[in-house]
Amino acid sequence: MQLHQRINAFVKLGDFLSQFSNEIIQKKDNIEHNELFFDGFKHQLKLAEEHNGWFTKENMAYAIKGWSDSLSDNNLNTWLKPYNIGKITPKQVAIIMAGNIPLVGFHDFLAVLITGHSVLVKQSSNDKHLLPYLAKYLEYVEPDFKGRINFTEGKVENFDAVIATGSNNTARYFEYYFKGKPSIIRNNRNSVAVLTGKETEADFKNLAEDIFRYYGLGCRNVSKIFVPKNYNFDGFFNGMFHWNPIIEKAKYANNYDYNKAVYLMSEFDMLENGFLMIKEDASYASPIATVFYEFYEDPQQLKEKLKADNSQIQCIVSNGFTENEIPFGASQKPELWDYADSVDSVEFLLAIS
Repeated sequence: MQLHQRINAFVKLGDFLSQFSNEIIQKKDNIEHNELFFDGFKHQLKLAEEHNGWFTKENMAYAIKGWSDSLSDNNLNTWLKPYNIGKITPKQVAIIMAGNIPLVGFHDFLAVLITGHSVLVKQSSNDKHLLPYLAKYLEYVEPDFKGRINFTEGKVENFDAVIATGSNNTARYFEYYFKGKPSIIRNNRNSVAVLTGKETEADFKNLAEDIFRYYGLGCRNVSKIFVPKNYNFDGFFNGMFHWNPIIEKAKYANNYDYNKAVYLMSEFDMLENGFLMIKEDASYASPIATVFYEFYEDPQQLKEKLKADNSQIQCIVSNGFTENEIPFGASQKPELWDYADSVDSVEFLLAIS
């Protein structure tokens, strides 16, 4: 199978997904194999929501729209242009996926197949309904994918390389278990925002998207903000306010109530607005419904701190503060070439062939 065939198959998958990229699902004409797959994928979305209360219609639609937009012929070719993807010796690449947000492991799945390898997927039990169905769709639009896509619920065996994502604890297990195999091992990372005091109301509203999308469960969600000494948080809280309906979601509300009770009983100082708490804390990983903050005085010292803590940070959201920053509101809109942990998975996959 040639590269252009693989690209074309994923473009068709993107077209198929475009029907599900809004909360109101709308069937389109001229989508290949729609008669076989449209109703079935609607059912898989329903099952995913019933299985995992964090996977709301809104958040699944948001994730699907992201992938539908990314899987265009132009995006795929722009992404792959810098690489020399010729004829390779196909290998079996295992992917151990997380399940914190819908289709969180799709980029690894795409990268393995687009480079010409075969994939063995072990999914998280939290996100097990969507990807196998989309894999079947791929096999229909490009039959040469048949036999190249496999899923397992048991022990991962008979593979040549591995991409594994998990917590800091599981990453240590992965490093031991997969030693001797080419690997990308990912662990916990969090994203931060740097505020300067010059942010506009629009900036804060966009930052709210970075904080609340997917209930803050993604590694690209902002879990901590750095603010100047003696910072006034009024503008920040005003910008968060339009997300207040999030407290109506039972799972989020339960976490908010629990964490608030813990903070109050522990007599921690914190500020809150009825659906979000902010607490001064040196850590990067904050609980659900909480954002940590830390004061800074010298921007250069903060840049050096963030550089030193690079292994804990996925994204830096800011406006003119540092190189490779993410604009406010864009942390959950990565491009195909925005690699997790800044590790180029395509380069890795081409090196093992």
